[in-house]
Amino acid sequence: MGTLRIHFTADDLARTTVAAAPDPLWEVVLSRFRLRETGPQPLFRPWLGQLRAHPARLARMRPGARLLDTLVPPGPYFPDFLTPSESEAGLEHGIEALLSTPRRRLRAELARLGRHHDLPAWARPLADGDTAVLTAVGHALRDYHEAAITPYHAVVHGAVAADRAQRAHDLLGGGVEGLLAGLRPLMRWVPPVLEVNYDVDRDLRLGGRGLRLVPSYFCQRVPISLADPVLPPVLIYPIERRHRFAPAAADPQGLAALLGRTRAAVLDALGDGATTTELARRLRTSPASISRHTGVLREAGLITTRRDGAAVLHSVSPLGTALLEGRLTAPLTG
Repeated sequence: MGTLRIHFTADDLARTTVAAAPDPLWEVVLSRFRLRETGPQPLFRPWLGQLRAHPARLARMRPGARLLDTLVPPGPYFPDFLTPSESEAGLEHGIEALLSTPRRRLRAELARLGRHHDLPAWARPLADGDTAVLTAVGHALRDYHEAAITPYHAVVHGAVAADRAQRAHDLLGGGVEGLLAGLRPLMRWVPPVLEVNYDVDRDLRLGGRGLRLVPSYFCQRVPISLADPVLPPVLIYPIERRHRFAPAAADPQGLAALLGRTRAAVLDALGDGATTTELARRLRTSPASISRHTGVLREAGLITTRRDGAAVLHSVSPLGTALLEGRLTAPLTG
């Protein structure tokens, strides 16, 4: 295990951000790593099981999987052009940027990959910027995403939103240094350096550009960054286990079995929103009991809470709505 040392200046701290949503092309790349694992982690078994239960999805994602097996093989390097920063704005923006990669960069990154792995014949026209080959790459990645990621949109985005809410809490409570300190144990903030558990040893000097932190559903074990230090700095990190939700099973369990009877009743009773007192009256229990349960639900990202005058108003979050509608199961803890 190595260490990535990210060196900050005061300007970098001011320009550090957390992505608002998972990055679709990074999720494509990282999900392929998960599919290649022997004996996948329990976290991803429900997703893998559902993929295997839909042969049409597997067939649609197969060209993209073969492409990724070539361009993103096991090892310390894969080309950065597969995960452009424009992907932050959505899959189509990312694919458009990938198709517009300058020929010089394609050649340099594929040559570097070729020093570690044998490349097929079609890699040469790709390195030359052949329009037809680039277009085929775009189609393959789009189809892979539509088959492997899109059906689990609520799961992936809900889990990332829960993790991001925790980062926002850390930021509000302690500024950017509080945000960075809250990323333990994956990273250690030793001012002015963020030490990141990594597969290799390297240094990244931000030089005033700031850092974009991207929470990821399919990232596992250690964070990952771009290989080229000249590109806009980004760090993809695995969301915390407690924020992960799994795809709903074909025969989903009841909310009571997932959350506990009282918390399930609180979530279900919220409707369009309710105060602590209103919930206590609806469920015929004490406000103190409701406060305990809403605290747990809020920490899990299932509800939001805001003050409305003298009262505290609770509302179901998008993640909580997905759970109520049967699109999610409980947080993954195995």
